[in-house]
Amino acid sequence: MTVRFDDRVAIVTGAGNGLGRAHALLLASRGARVVVNDPGGARDGRGGDASAADRVVAEIKAAGGIAVANYDSVADPQAAAKIVKTATDAFGTVDIVVNNAGILRDKTFHNMTAEDFEFVVRVHFLGTAYVTHAAWPILRAKSYGRVVFTSSGSGIYGNFGQSNYAGAKLAVVGLMNALRLEGQRYNIMVNCLAPVAGTRMTEDLMPPEVLERLKPEFVSPMVAWLCSDACTRTGEIWSAGAGFFSRIEYREGPGVRIAGRAPTPEDVAANIEPIADLTTNTAYRTSSEEVRAVLGP
Repeated sequence: MTVRFDDRVAIVTGAGNGLGRAHALLLASRGARVVVNDPGGARDGRGGDASAADRVVAEIKAAGGIAVANYDSVADPQAAAKIVKTATDAFGTVDIVVNNAGILRDKTFHNMTAEDFEFVVRVHFLGTAYVTHAAWPILRAKSYGRVVFTSSGSGIYGNFGQSNYAGAKLAVVGLMNALRLEGQRYNIMVNCLAPVAGTRMTEDLMPPEVLERLKPEFVSPMVAWLCSDACTRTGEIWSAGAGFFSRIEYREGPGVRIAGRAPTPEDVAANIEPIADLTTNTAYRTSSEEVRAVLGP
């Protein structure tokens, strides 16, 4: 099959550089009309420069595609709504939302200020919620939508010095889990991307030979598939990088049941090894499924 986006309108946040730029270019090359959003701030979110989004729009147009720029910040709900309005004003609708915008303010938790913690969470988690919330009524009304959140291995697996970023990146997984259930009846598929890529966010953390293998362009094919009509999977986490693609899933072990009386801390201590055992395991798709398993027969 050929993946195309003719007559589809896509929003890509943080699309002035790195992963967002690669996503926007690929979607546009396959026929999508793209809103290239980027306020053009520094890696830590400070400042602004409209030229970042403008350059990507110029690239898309030079290749024969259709795109418009938007310079609003996802971190403010009113500004996030303007991103969606840019799409409806220019193209009449929205079909695809790729939430990619992000910043870094790395420090150990001990040394991190409340401001640096809050702002990173605001951009990555609340920004994802704000933009998606603004587009949601349009997607529901047309009974069609493809929404991609950007998570990270830092949130899923942990990374030293990134408590703000890691917390926000796992929070978007929780948001996805809820919106999967709310969106399914409206043909809105919501998935999370966990990219492994060399961008300006990570360029000083990796040697040049590794960065060469981790080009953002090697991640974007997964995004394109998640945004396509062919994708009917929803509520899942997808890893992509260096030409490698996989699905990530949370699983729960069979556990140990203390029956017939109230359990004690000593019961937990005596059974901690079988409680922790994941040799056999189950993937639950809703919290109610897990609750039923906990309650047992």
